[in-house]
Amino acid sequence: MPIIHVRLFEGRSTDQKRAFAEAVTQDAVRLLGCTPESVDIIYTDMAKSDWATGGKLWSDPKPG
Repeated sequence: MPIIHVRLFEGRSTDQKRAFAEAVTQDAVRLLGCTPESVDIIYTDMAKSDWATGGKLWSDPKPG
């Protein structure tokens, strides 16, 4: 049973998450040979202030 964890910046709509879940589930079924009912997708919405890349928070103003 694949469990797929997806971390996103907050702000995606329920419809976007639904469409993503449908697409990823279809690919998991095709590539892994599992059933759609065995695919779990867990979303974690994150604030930009809770994510940093290269020592910079995503919530920090970008130069330029």
